[in-house]
Amino acid sequence: MFKPKFRFTYDEVNIIIRALIELKNQLIAEGRYTDAVDDLLVKLID
Repeated sequence: MFKPKFRFTYDEVNIIIRALIELKNQLIAEGRYTDAVDDLLVKLID
């Protein structure tokens, strides 16, 4: 199972998630794959 190596505050996680969503939107606009960003979002949200 995945063990987190870092501990983030709620505000830090919120900033990271927003940045990843923005990156995902840019990749979609460029027609590129978003699989890696999706995986990171799932790990952060769990």
